[in-house]
Formats: sequence, C-alpha cells, structure tokens
Amino acid sequence: MQLGIIGLGRMGGNIARRLMLKGHATVVYDRNAAFVENLSQEGATGAGDLAALVAGLEKPRAVWVMLPAGAPTEDTINALSELLEPGDVIIDGGNTYYKDDIRRAQALSEKGLDYIDVGTSGGVWGLERGYCMMIGGDAGVVKRLDPLFDALAPGMGDIPRTRDRKSDDDRAERGYIHAGPAGSGHFVKMIHNGIEYGMMQAFAEGFDILKTKSSESLPAEQRFDLNVADIAEVWRRGSVVSSWLLDLTADALAVDPKLDGFSGEVADSGEGRWTIEAAIEQAVPVPVLSSSLFARFRSRQQSTYGDKMLSAMRFGFGGHVETPKK
Repeated sequence: MQLGIIGLGRMGGNIARRLMLKGHATVVYDRNAAFVENLSQEGATGAGDLAALVAGLEKPRAVWVMLPAGAPTEDTINALSELLEPGDVIIDGGNTYYKDDIRRAQALSEKGLDYIDVGTSGGVWGLERGYCMMIGGDAGVVKRLDPLFDALAPGMGDIPRTRDRKSDDDRAERGYIHAGPAGSGHFVKMIHNGIEYGMMQAFAEGFDILKTKSSESLPAEQRFDLNVADIAEVWRRGSVVSSWLLDLTADALAVDPKLDGFSGEVADSGEGRWTIEAAIEQAVPVPVLSSSLFARFRSRQQSTYGDKMLSAMRFGFGGHVETPKK
C-alpha cells in the first residue's frame, strides 16, 4: 500500500522506514527539509509541502500525521481537510487528547473524509521492535488500512501465547487492536501512558532507597554500599518486576551508575494529566497514578536520584531530552 506521512521526527521517520522495509510505498513531508531528503535517499517520495504530498498519493488517499499534540496537529489536519477529497482518510498517530479526536472525526465526516486515531507506543525503538498500536475509528476503514498496521506492528514474535485466551481476532497478539470508534484508540493509549508514569515512579523510588542506603544518617551497621547496576541486572533475569522499563534502567546504570548526565527535572507530555482528568470524570480512585504525576511536578523544584532515573528511562524509550529551566 501507499501512505503519506507528515512529521518525520523521532517516530515518524522510522514509521516510514519500517513500512518501506515491509514493501509499502511512502510519500513524506516535514518542515525540516533534511529529514525529507534523508528518507528520499532511502526510497521514499519526498514532498515540499502538503499540497505536493496529497498530489503524490493515489486515491483513496491515506495520510498519517505524526506531530506533537495541540496546534501543530490541529493546524495540519485543518489544512489537509481542504486538500483531500471524499473517501480519503487522515490518521493521527501522535498523542492527541481523545476528545479532540471525537470532535475532528465529526467535522471531517461532514466533508466526506474519514478519521482514524492511532495511539502508538514504541518510541525510538519502533523501527526494530515494531509499534504497539491502539486504533480508533470506523471498522471498515481500519480493515482497509490493515496491511499498514500489520506491517508496523511487532507481530507474534517469541512472546508465549496467553494461556486459555480465546478470540477470533488475533490482532492483539500481533501487537495492535481496533479499540472502537473515533477517540477510543487515543483514550486507551492515554491510560497506557498514565500507567507508565506509575510504573516508572515505582522503579525510581525503589532505586532511590537502594542508592541512599549508604547514607551517613543511618547507623553504621545499617549502611550498605549497594551496586544498583548489578541489582537492576539481576532483577532483569527471572524476577517478578522484569520488564522493558527495567531493561532501560539497567542500560542507563551500566553507563552511568550515578546518573550524572541527568538533572532529574522530569517533564510530563500531557497523557498523565489527561488520565487523571478521566479518572475524576469517571469517579475512579487513582492514588498511584496521580502521585506519580505530582512527583514529576515536584522534580522541577527539587530533584532526587530517583528523578534522574525517571529522566533516564524517558530518554531510553522515547529519546526525550530534558528541557532546561528558563
């Protein structure tokens, strides 16, 4: 199949590359002309602007927008809506607020355009590992685009199949699902990221306790000078808390046990806040998730070793670089 891709940053460029490796064609655009040129040399068709990208696609067109949530995505989709024709589809693969998806889908349908929201997890490792995708929108359109989603997904891999699982749809086992109508894909991804905050915070706090066990405030006989890199490594191998986040933690500690390369001023990219808002709307108690969000706020005032670990994990899976204080 053919796909237009707008936004060739940390994830968009690798989405194009993975699709091309799987035999699909891409037409790509980014405000950074160097990104377009690099992908053109790898086999993509480069476009100089949105109009050129649309002109380079066969009907019915499919355009994947991979830009930061908010104005960049909103403005781009509005511009595309004036260039595309009935039957074409816009796919938002960024971290958009799900209520914006619902609004956009309704507005675009009045122009005969389809809208698909894809919560996309995989970060900077997606080219190699594949992308876990949570998809919202019309079932028929999702089915038509399935070859693209299948190519981007991790596939079955070597993960053992879940015992006693019974389903006529194996897409979840291959790394992607059709969650429901417009907005549902990003809603599921939003909760995924809220949970991610809590898991990261638990690792950060635990390793903070381990690291400070040598504190002079403790009685001498209770002080342990623990090798946190070794602890992360041994926990990776057969422990209950083994996970990709722990793998990334071990990677960071192997290079820099003191994490001196990180300030510990931990950013939040929106999904954590939206998760808490949804919990309030639905009257669901989420003490762990809310505390993990507030801990990130606190880190920008006074950071700890645990906060540095959060920064290291965010860099590990998503390439997120700390934003200096203004």
